[in-house]
Amino acid sequence: MTTSPTRLTKAARREQLLDAALGIVRAQGADALTLVTLAEAAGVSRPIAYDHFGTRPGLLLALYRRLDERHRQALDEALKAAPANAEAIARVLSTAYFACATDVPEFTAVSAALKGDPEVASLQQEMLDAYAEVMGTALAPYSGLAPEALRLRCLGILGAAEAIATELNRGRTTPEQAVGALADLITAGAGSGPGCP
Repeated sequence: MTTSPTRLTKAARREQLLDAALGIVRAQGADALTLVTLAEAAGVSRPIAYDHFGTRPGLLLALYRRLDERHRQALDEALKAAPANAEAIARVLSTAYFACATDVPEFTAVSAALKGDPEVASLQQEMLDAYAEVMGTALAPYSGLAPEALRLRCLGILGAAEAIATELNRGRTTPEQAVGALADLITAGAGSGPGCP
């Protein structure tokens, strides 16, 4: 006796496909992820995979966005649970920043697979702006800076975070040292030091 596959809504099917895509990246790396391998892994026809994502870059971008959304949800939950002081908030922000690279290797793999795609630069800028906004909102109660000044500081801190991440990826620092350094920069940068607008 054969059973017919369960009919999913378009949104549920997309989630199922993204789950399968993530499984492929985890098991075989981003290079193995194509619309054909996705259709096979998800047990759907190729036209269904193409209907949802159009192209391989479209699939990779959708997966990249999904990983970012999940990372952001985890950060929001961690911020809600953090003690109400600048140092604790800075530590949560720093830990979350580096967890994205160390705890979610698929994020790095998908990002590398998207290198050179024109939509990626715009998406990364969107993600950077959103992360700076999350940082600014979390730090605002502990900062004497005006919102725009705090936003600029957060963007600068995120630039420093990229430099620290490079050192971490090169094996020239440990995750603990990276988290500590970034947390210190966040705490110092969120204040209202001399010469601030």
